[in-house]
Amino acid sequence: MTEQMNNGKTALILGATGGIGGTVARTLAARGWCIKALNRNAAEAARREPGLDWVQGDAMQASDVLKAAAGVDVIVHAVNPPGYRNWAQLVLPMLNSTIAAAKAVGARIVLPGTVYNFGPDVFPDVTEESPQNPRTRKGAIRVEMEKRLKAAAESGTPVIIVRAGDFFGQATNSWFSQGIVKPDKPVTSVTNPGSAGIGHQWAYLPDVAETMVRLIEKGDALPAFAVYHMRGHWDGDGRQMVAAIERVVGHKVKEKAFPWWILPFAAPFVTVMRELREMRYLWDVPLQMRNDKLVAVLGEEPHTPIDEAVKASLVAIGCLPAR
Repeated sequence: MTEQMNNGKTALILGATGGIGGTVARTLAARGWCIKALNRNAAEAARREPGLDWVQGDAMQASDVLKAAAGVDVIVHAVNPPGYRNWAQLVLPMLNSTIAAAKAVGARIVLPGTVYNFGPDVFPDVTEESPQNPRTRKGAIRVEMEKRLKAAAESGTPVIIVRAGDFFGQATNSWFSQGIVKPDKPVTSVTNPGSAGIGHQWAYLPDVAETMVRLIEKGDALPAFAVYHMRGHWDGDGRQMVAAIERVVGHKVKEKAFPWWILPFAAPFVTVMRELREMRYLWDVPLQMRNDKLVAVLGEEPHTPIDEAVKASLVAIGCLPAR
C-alpha cells in the first residue's frame, strides 16, 4: 500500500476468510486502511489472500486477539463457528475476547448483525427498537451478544451493529449458494425455500460492507452503541430472486420447493439441518427491516441493482464464467 493510499487507520478483522469479514476487509483496504486478519492458519490464508496482514492466532484465545489488536482503531467481529457447530460453546467466548481486546487498546467494535434476534411477534415491520423475543437457540445467543456489546459501549468501548437480511455475494455459507443454486455448476434449476406470496429480505455482501465502512468513517459522530438496519433487496412475493436469476442466466430454470419435510429426520444427526429447521420461521412469514435510521445517518443505503448483484454472486460461486 502506498503512502498516498494509507490513511493511517488500522482494522483487525476476525473472520476475514468468511463472506462478510473478507468483503469488509477488502472494502476498508480500498479506502486506505491497513488490515490485520487473525487466522489459525495464517500462512495458508496469506497464500489465498496476500493483500492482508495475516496474524497467527485463535479468536477463542483472548491473548491471541489482544496481541493482534495492538495499535488498531477498529475490530470487526465477523467470526462464527464453521457449519453452525458448537455455537453455544464458542460464540460468546469469542466475543468476550474481542470486547476485552477492544477495551485494552481503545478500539471500536463492529458486528454484522442478523434478524435471528427477533421472533414473529414483531413481524412484518422490524425496527432497531423492536422487542427481541427470539424463538431459537441461535437467536437467544445473538441477543446475549448484543447485550454484552451494549454493556461494553456503556463502559467506554464504542460499538456499531449492522443488521441485514440473508447474505448473498461471495459467500459459500449462505442460503443463496447452499440452498437456491449449486456452486460451480451452470444454473439449470433453483430450489426455493420460500412460499409464494411470502416476502423475504436479502442483503448483497458488498452493500453490507459498504454500509459498515461508511458508518465506521462516521464513527465519532455516532452514539456509543449504534445499531442500524438495512433494507437490502426486498423480495415482496418470494419469487423475485428466482426471476432475477433467470434474467441473469438468460433462460428459464426449473424451480423446486425446498424439502423442508426431510429436516426433522436429518436434524438429530446433521448440525446444519438442525439449524436450518430452527430458521424455517423466517421463510414462513414476511419480515422487513426498516432502514429509516440508517438513511438518516448516511443519506442513503448503498444498493446495487438486483440483476448486477445476482450476476456477480453467480460468478463468485462458479455458476457463471468471469468475463
